[in-house]
Amino acid sequence: MCSILGIFGLQPGDDLADLRRQALELSRRQRHRGPDWSGVHADEGAILVHERLAIVDPAGGAQPLVSADGNLVLAVNGEIYNHRELRATAPDGWEFRTASDCEVINALHARGGDPGDWLRRLNGIFAFALWDRAARRWLVARDPVGVVPLYWGRDGSGRMCVASEMKALVGICHDVAQFPPGHYYDSDGDRLVRYWERPWREHGATASVQVTPGELREAFEAAVHRQLMSDVPYGVLLSGGLDSSLVAACAARFARRRIEEDDRAEAWWPRLHSFAIGLEGSPDLAAAQVAADALGTVHHGFTYTLQEGLDALPEVIRHIESYDVTTVRASIPMYLLARRIRAMGVKMVLSGEGSDEIFGGYLYFHKAPDARQFHDELVRKLDALHQYDCLRANKSMMAWGVEARVPFLDLEFLEVAMRMDASAKMVRPRPPLPGDRGRVEGCSRPIEKAILREAFDGYLPDSILWRQKEQFSDGVGYGWIDGLKAHAESQVGGREFAFAASRFPVNPPMTKEAYLYRHIFERHFPGESCARTVPGGKSIACSSPAAIAWDAAFEAAADPSGRAVAGVHVAS
Repeated sequence: MCSILGIFGLQPGDDLADLRRQALELSRRQRHRGPDWSGVHADEGAILVHERLAIVDPAGGAQPLVSADGNLVLAVNGEIYNHRELRATAPDGWEFRTASDCEVINALHARGGDPGDWLRRLNGIFAFALWDRAARRWLVARDPVGVVPLYWGRDGSGRMCVASEMKALVGICHDVAQFPPGHYYDSDGDRLVRYWERPWREHGATASVQVTPGELREAFEAAVHRQLMSDVPYGVLLSGGLDSSLVAACAARFARRRIEEDDRAEAWWPRLHSFAIGLEGSPDLAAAQVAADALGTVHHGFTYTLQEGLDALPEVIRHIESYDVTTVRASIPMYLLARRIRAMGVKMVLSGEGSDEIFGGYLYFHKAPDARQFHDELVRKLDALHQYDCLRANKSMMAWGVEARVPFLDLEFLEVAMRMDASAKMVRPRPPLPGDRGRVEGCSRPIEKAILREAFDGYLPDSILWRQKEQFSDGVGYGWIDGLKAHAESQVGGREFAFAASRFPVNPPMTKEAYLYRHIFERHFPGESCARTVPGGKSIACSSPAAIAWDAAFEAAADPSGRAVAGVHVAS
């Protein structure tokens, strides 16, 4: 994964040399995403700059990728997992110039036709800008879920600018906004088009559709297998929760063979490394060690102190470009972990984001009254994921040049998991387990994501497979959130907080902790347009009308921690 920056719509009177210098300076602001190499293309119609993090074809594959005839210029941030199959569909006589997985985008565009038709064929995570010199046309697109970030706006002269991170456009574009996931912009007709729309978004299309545990397991194993595509050392994030542990368990099954050669050769780095972080004595560190011991990974559990986390807070907000409370809380330990991972020479990790949005893993889903409302809330959360967990995982890791891949959001797996009748995903009592003997609650306690747990029976110790959902910002240590709140209380005065709504009219903060994050955010990203790129609301759960309808207590809850879901959370 990398960073891209594009300036389009140049006019004959523009000073190309000056604009090129400006583009390079703007791209430098996001060079942490691509520390391996910088590439630039500038002509009379467009400027494209690329900062590269080399994962596939590190010796070649430098960007921007230019077609053999020089007409197509492409800058991509992402990975195309099915690129080898798509290469076979290139136009007759097409010449691939690199082994890059992303070069297939140029070939698909060269075939012509509606861009949406070939965009829907890509299974990957991506944001790209493509300049067609012969047609004087540019195309910008983002992956369906929004795993990869992308921002856009117009500069003072009306030129269109796009960048992987908002910081590259601050001061240049006064209308900066997130580019919507699952869309493409085509300068031919000045059109923003939604290209990705699935039948399963409507509950009626999923009613009575059965997916067996075996089908679910095989689809997820295939997703992990695809996403192990790498020519550099990689690892897995392992918090000891269900999702990251399943990713690690599946990766461990494939780690010894080289995916790029159809498993015919031994992997270049056959030992799977796993990584966890937490405060001393945190629930996640203990659970991660149990999972790692069972899977046989080379495990690295790191600790950090409250003060180290507080020291990193301003820099983390600058990197993640958000003031959302849950996102900031979870991003800090992830940011600190990324630095440790990169120091060990690892450039790519698999992570467990997306599972809770697909299977209803958040604890407030215990309150869902029926399958239709359960399903509708899943779709809402998937639509918002690019503003929360995808943003956190991508930007926290890429702050140190580590790419995070998310197998649960693999498009082929998503198709299998989301077409399932939501009644099979709803919370239900877990089965009796050997460890229940003598325990008061026995097997009566309801558990979220039971269908996913059942699909992987035997893959993990029961204590991990049936562990209750623990939000990352809780699991790193319950003292973490309490420490952040205390710090905010000491930094934000009562009189200052009383004027929060007038100081911040866009999404006014409702707690002192939220006020502190917003204050730091404004220093780096001033103006209402920047503020509007962050979703409003008190938390993911509390801002949902559906969740409030399920339980009126959510409306009064200002704290988004999973521990705040009364009557559901059981402390580890």
